[in-house]
Parts: sequence; C-alpha cells; structure tokens
Amino acid sequence: MIQPLSFVHSDAKIAKNVVIEPFTSIYKDVEIGEGTWIGPNVTIMEGARIGKNCSIFPGAVISAPPQDLKYQGERTIVEIGNDTTIRECVTISKGTSDRMKTVIGSNCLLMAYSHIAHDCIVGNNCIFSNNTTLAGHITVGDYVIMAGMTAVHQFCSVGNHAFVTGGSLVRKDVPPYVKAARDPLSYVGINSVGLRRRGFSSEKIAEIQSIYRVIFQNKLNTTQALAVVEAEFEATPERDEIIQFIQSSMRGIMRGFSAMGL
Repeated sequence: MIQPLSFVHSDAKIAKNVVIEPFTSIYKDVEIGEGTWIGPNVTIMEGARIGKNCSIFPGAVISAPPQDLKYQGERTIVEIGNDTTIRECVTISKGTSDRMKTVIGSNCLLMAYSHIAHDCIVGNNCIFSNNTTLAGHITVGDYVIMAGMTAVHQFCSVGNHAFVTGGSLVRKDVPPYVKAARDPLSYVGINSVGLRRRGFSSEKIAEIQSIYRVIFQNKLNTTQALAVVEAEFEATPERDEIIQFIQSSMRGIMRGFSAMGL
C-alpha cells in the first residue's frame, strides 16, 4: 500500500495495512503502526513513533528538529498514540535534551495548521482546533479542548477536562475541569457540558463547582483557598487532583474572572 511516487527509507519500520500516498517522504528511524493512513505530501522525519489506525493529512510535518537554538542534534523522538488524527499542515517538533521526546496521546484530533513544539506532552482524547499553537515544554492533560487560534506560553500546564475558548493567550496554568476565557485568561466556570458528556454525575459536577467557587470567587489568596478546600471538602480523586495541580504549578494558575473594568 505504498505508492510508487512516495519515498520510504529502507530503515523505516512500516507495519501491515499502512497506506502511504504519493509525494510523501518517510525518513529513517521511523515506526508506523498497523492501519495508519499517511496522506500525500506528508513529511515524517527521523525519530517519529506513530501508533495504529492514525490518519495524517496532506502537508503535515512530523518529528522535524525543534525550533530551539539550544538543540544540538541529540537523538530525540516524537510519540503519537493510536487512533489520532492529524489534519492539514500540522507541525510537530521532536524533543530536546529536556524531555527527550514530544508526545501526543491516543484518540486525539489536531486540526489544520496546529503546531506542537518540542518537549510537549499531550494526553489522550484531546481536541485542538485550527491554528492552536503550543510553545515548548507544555503539559496538557486528557480530554482537553482548545478552540481555534489558542496560543499557549512555554512551560504552561493545562489540566484534565479543561476547555479553553478560541483566540485565548494562555500565559498561566489552567487547572483541571474548568472553562478558561477572557483577556487576560480567567476562570469563567467549570466545563460542565464536557463533564456530563464524559459521564460525570450532577453531584460530582456540583462538588467541582463548589471547590472552584472557593478558589476563584471567595476573594482568598491561593494558599488560603486551598486550606479551606482541604478543611471543608471530603477527600475525593477530583478534589485531590485540583489541589495537587495548583500546588505543583510552576507558573501560577490563571486568575478568577472579575467584571471590574468591563
């Protein structure tokens, strides 16, 4: 299923039932899993590890050297999970000596013209709409949705089940389960629609909402708010995940929304 007008290096490891369309180039030290479709005019460079049943559309460039002047040619990779779709002209850079790899999870959708820079770690079941841009060293959890034209500052983290609205500039960490919007980026509620779609009960959604009301709307600083959450809310996986995310934040979390000045 390899078209004669494509180039596949003899050292590349191509599994069964992989389709490689014309004018695509696949370099050495590349591994592609069963059932994956590689469209025309795709470039897959050294160090790519692509899972099963993925779809990669025309113009995509996978595992190019990072756009980082500190990169010295060290052997690094890009890992892409199973059942992930990469649309037109998406670019994914390989890692540097920091993490040694860039990772995209399984069952993700990266829409056209998105860019994932070096050393990013993206979880499973994520959707990045058109022109989403991740700078280097970013960590994104599972089930994260970023709407079109979102740009994320290097070293930021975005928690599980978060939703970031279109055109956002993400300069601070976005905790799990929230909706983020406005400029500067702010908390505007929890991602209740997404949580319901993923089977969260009404009681669990209400619990998460109450926790974030303390953190973002009770006029407490972060340390005070976390102390109240630990004291007043029963320990649950969701409560503990929120606390751990905020306590481990290196850049600090986004602020609560204020209507002042509007």
